[in-house]
Amino acid sequence: MQRIVLMTVLAASGFAAHAQAPGFVDRARVTGVEPQYEQVQVPRDECSSQWVNEPRPVVGGNGYGGAIIGGVAGGLIGNQVGKGHGREAATAAGAVIGAIAGDRIANQGGPQYETAQREVRSCRTVHEVQTRLNGYRVSYEYRGQQYTTFMREQPGSTLQVRVSVTPLDEREARRY
Repeated sequence: MQRIVLMTVLAASGFAAHAQAPGFVDRARVTGVEPQYEQVQVPRDECSSQWVNEPRPVVGGNGYGGAIIGGVAGGLIGNQVGKGHGREAATAAGAVIGAIAGDRIANQGGPQYETAQREVRSCRTVHEVQTRLNGYRVSYEYRGQQYTTFMREQPGSTLQVRVSVTPLDEREARRY
């Protein structure tokens, strides 16, 4: 008799412990897996280069070489023309006129320019739409009932489910 009482107490305590747990874990059969995608915008830079022509001053243009040579030549010619004290004035005037004429001849009346190419780079941000895998919509069957859930990873042929049991109230119990 004590043996039956002991077995009954152990069974009742096991059932009570199981009933107080928040549920138990079981396995359900996966019936379908459907990948779920999302559209995301990814910014990227799109750049292009263009070659443009631009004028640049010639190095060595606008120098003083023409003025110096013209001044020396003008001074020599003025020295040949003048006599006495007039020779000094003629030499000075020839040097000034020669310097002006030499500078104009050397620079041809203005600064010298050449055309040079330069690369111009321009960029803009473009938003590109990409499709990314977001997760999986998983359909599964547990004890004859169909369920659907969303999962980040593929579950395989079965998945673990938490099963919890709750008592029915009196109105629900009458339906069964």
